[in-house]
Amino acid sequence: MIALIAGTGALPAVLIARLRARGDTPVVCALHGFVPEVPDGVPTIGFRLETLGSLLQTLKDMGVTRICMAGAIRRPVIDPALIDDATRPLVPILMDALGKGDDGALRAMIGVFEDRGIEVVSAHGIAPELLARAGIPTLCKPEAGHVQDAAVAEDVIAQMGKADQGQACIVGAGRVLAKEDQAGTDAMLDTLATTADPLATDPLSWMMSSASDIIGGAADWLSNSKQAAPGSGAILFKAPKPDQDRRADLPVIGPDTARRICEVGLDGIVIEAGAVMVLDQDTVVATLDQAGKFLWIRPHGGAA
Repeated sequence: MIALIAGTGALPAVLIARLRARGDTPVVCALHGFVPEVPDGVPTIGFRLETLGSLLQTLKDMGVTRICMAGAIRRPVIDPALIDDATRPLVPILMDALGKGDDGALRAMIGVFEDRGIEVVSAHGIAPELLARAGIPTLCKPEAGHVQDAAVAEDVIAQMGKADQGQACIVGAGRVLAKEDQAGTDAMLDTLATTADPLATDPLSWMMSSASDIIGGAADWLSNSKQAAPGSGAILFKAPKPDQDRRADLPVIGPDTARRICEVGLDGIVIEAGAVMVLDQDTVVATLDQAGKFLWIRPHGGAA
């Protein structure tokens, strides 16, 4: 039997559907505060990190031999008063894990499961079709500037990975406009959306801002044009950390990602081929096509 440690987002429901289709209905374990959408007929167990030891014993008693971690979960705050007896031996491991980056924390959790004889399987192991093949499925294609920005972004993700921080960044005109942190991709896009003219933050642009504002305002008035979107000319790049354990927290994009990059005016999405899961690719492509944006499923270090 398999259990899903499920968080929010669309991925858990996709995995549940895949498993049920093959006659392998999972038991869903929902961490307090991060309730997944679960179809009727799927057993669900709520738990807290403070009762993880009891959850593990319950799963063993149910005959669970495999676990998959899927969906978005933010780090909970441990309440010492709620720690039960079965979890007390795990407290040093949990506290150490919560002090690490995402990959370090997940490796610690994987170790807890494996020490109890439970195999940890990846989401893409259950649904391998989520790993899209290299290519550009959209009508719009990346231009030379986007190719250069993707190379810059790949290097940025590698550096972020060394510090175990994030799996996504936004790059435009060779400059890093935003980096993902523990708050996630949506929060990063929100930050970009509230940043005025993110491509004009160098000292020369600052000194010339007053003059350019006057000239630009006059030009807009004469042409009746609108101000460019904050992400115009930039890309969203997503890839796993270079050495992360890919059984957990592999990057994901889906229709919501496509809609969000359109809202902030990015030119497109670039993901690493075979290393980022794409939910409902048909809808992603249709959304980007309608907005004149692109999806580039790029080989690591590859070209368009």
